[in-house]
Amino acid sequence: MSTAPFEERRSSGAETAAGFLAAISLTASAIALVYRPLRLAPFAILIALIAAGLAKERHARLAAAAVVAGSAAWLVGMAIAVLTSNPIY
Repeated sequence: MSTAPFEERRSSGAETAAGFLAAISLTASAIALVYRPLRLAPFAILIALIAAGLAKERHARLAAAAVVAGSAAWLVGMAIAVLTSNPIY
């Protein structure tokens, strides 16, 4: 019976920051759906793009999902605000 050696891969500081930035972007995107999408959604998209630039392997999917979520939150949030006659900014 042989076992493969356990290799612990530590993430770099930039990769950890990318994960946190992507999580912040996803949170801001969710808030942009219901509260002032013109203020929050561009912030969420910008933070997601920074996270995508910092992410390598581990958090790359999360950062890509944050970019998509930010864009969708802008579009859907603007539509909701217009249809319900709420302020957009």
